[in-house]
Amino acid sequence: MRLELIPVVLGVLVLLVAAAIVYDAVRPDDARPHTERRRRRRAELDIPGEWLVGLGTGCLGVSLIGNEVWRWTTVAVISGIVLIVLGAILNRSYLREVLMFRGAARRSDKPTPRDEVKLRIR
Repeated sequence: MRLELIPVVLGVLVLLVAAAIVYDAVRPDDARPHTERRRRRRAELDIPGEWLVGLGTGCLGVSLIGNEVWRWTTVAVISGIVLIVLGAILNRSYLREVLMFRGAARRSDKPTPRDEVKLRIR
């Protein structure tokens, strides 16, 4: 494999990721989970924000495929970064929940070992 083909292969992989993000944005709500098993209500994804992230990722994939020989590579990279940042701003509540709230979020009738009171004998 020639060394010049590595950015093209990476660009195709990034375009596949972009296609998956856009599909997630356009798929019907029937395909999303219906039951809520968490204590707190989940933050909703902003569909236009998800579109912007998918399109920005696609711009970055196209710029990888174009390499330095395509004359619009710089414009594609700048527009991709702007689209991803705008999509992240629109989905900031969802991103905050995903990145900040970790730990047990499911309801359970059984107490966990952490919930049991441990008696300390000295």
